[in-house]
Amino acid sequence: MIRLRNVEKSFPAGTGKNYVLRSVNLDVAAGEFVSVTGPSGAGKSTLLAILGMFDAAWSGEYWFGGEPVHAMKPKDRAALGRRHVGFVFQQYHLLDDLTVAENLEVPLSYRDVPRKERAARVADTLDRFQMVGKKDLYPGQLSGGQQQLVGIARAIIAEPSVILADEPTGNLHSSQGREIMELFRALNRGGTTIIQVTHSEANAAAGDRVIELADGWVVSERAAA
Repeated sequence: MIRLRNVEKSFPAGTGKNYVLRSVNLDVAAGEFVSVTGPSGAGKSTLLAILGMFDAAWSGEYWFGGEPVHAMKPKDRAALGRRHVGFVFQQYHLLDDLTVAENLEVPLSYRDVPRKERAARVADTLDRFQMVGKKDLYPGQLSGGQQQLVGIARAIIAEPSVILADEPTGNLHSSQGREIMELFRALNRGGTTIIQVTHSEANAAAGDRVIELADGWVVSERAAA
């Protein structure tokens, strides 16, 4: 599904360059659950932004499902990302002035899903995540774990091919974090490809494979414990 070849990201630094990613080669098959680990500043979130097609200022080749992302016009690349990628963030990024149900509807509106179908998908998702009773609440009325649950529901409601998660349990208690990883495993068993950035060894072990970054380089790849 995903193939990166010699992907590099850098910023000018005096007469030279400061590299955030160096010669990254990566293959992710459809249906895999991959964890990306490494210390702060290793390039993990930058890699996720490139995979999510948010960042275009890099060099190398990126193939997504046979599509050459590196050769696409910005509009086409953004459209490809909207169709296929769902994001889960550490900070939730819910819209505070929208209810749970309204937050879930947002990604569907970006994809021009008809109103009737949007309402049906939101209802099905609320039921699936056992949040029917919270559909009219605002994010500020929810716990951190509940907000992250809404964030994950919002990421999958448009049925993306891949979910990209950036420290998805970083702000949660350990028990809540375990619940989120169980949910990810269930989604993965259902066929969703997942790539998560994490500092947690326990979270990394939830997937199939662990890729370690250091100073922008891929320094190791191994099967998850």
